[in-house]
Amino acid sequence: MAPALRQAPEWAEHEFVWIGFPSHADLWLEDLEPARAEVAAFAAAVHADGRGEEVRLVVADPQSARAAAELAPFATIVQEMFGDIWLRDTGPIVLGRGATRVPRSFRFNGWGGKYDLEGDDTIGLRLANSADLEATRHDWVLEGGAIDVDGTGLLVTTEQCLLNPNRNPGLDREEIEARLRRELGAERILWLGEGLLNDHTDGHVDNLARFVGENRLALPVAAGPDDPNAAIYQDARRRAEAFGVEVAEIPSPGQVERDGEIIPASYMNFYIGNAAVVVPLYGAPNDAAAVDAIGALFPGRSVVGFRADHVLTGGGSFHCISQQMPA
Repeated sequence: MAPALRQAPEWAEHEFVWIGFPSHADLWLEDLEPARAEVAAFAAAVHADGRGEEVRLVVADPQSARAAAELAPFATIVQEMFGDIWLRDTGPIVLGRGATRVPRSFRFNGWGGKYDLEGDDTIGLRLANSADLEATRHDWVLEGGAIDVDGTGLLVTTEQCLLNPNRNPGLDREEIEARLRRELGAERILWLGEGLLNDHTDGHVDNLARFVGENRLALPVAAGPDDPNAAIYQDARRRAEAFGVEVAEIPSPGQVERDGEIIPASYMNFYIGNAAVVVPLYGAPNDAAAVDAIGALFPGRSVVGFRADHVLTGGGSFHCISQQMPA
């Protein structure tokens, strides 16, 4: 029997990675230039002076292309119209089997109708075309940040997001599971409950839980009694262990505020590249401990932390702005 066509785990080898480059001044305002600098630093860490993987910075216009080329001369510049940089959610999800690669593109409705920006619903199709691949389009809403896989057919997601009526109101859990099996090669599905407090994505799993090995899931541990996500972490761990998944503990940044509001800060939004794992930092007491804990999970890679304060003003971090092409 031929092996299943499925999504590779993120630690498998990449040919290249697409990274969204901030391109719209009306969206980013005073954070535009600092966010561009943070994205360029992330891209440089992933590229690792050529030891990592090819970086394709995706820009929306010629001015942004010039800025990207200046900040990241090592990168390939891809100009395509898009609304915002969150390519984990809008870019193609590429499945593979041997030398075969099959991009999947799903409907995107601005995280349940919150942000309807021109180009975001079709950028996945166009990025696949830019890589000389034709994506298969599926007519239901699925964002890449809502799922994570370990490469064996095991997929993790959250009820808050995939069962949210603002995504696919006509689909129940059974039908969504059937589509995940049929279109992404999932064989086992671990349902976690809620995502992080105040996460506008309605609980994307890549801010809560990440596979770091086969049947091994990294989860945060509350930083203290004031950690706003303590109960969410405990519930996720209970569900994962009951499912039979090994849990690796990562410190939580705890309560992180911007302008008096608790934000969904998470070390789990790291990106696993060929040479480096890049962890977002927040100036929190657990920053160094989180990098050390994640570093212990990837002994063959350099694990580094970078501040992502200005990227975070847009609603996400390093994993959210990237989408890899498996080798």
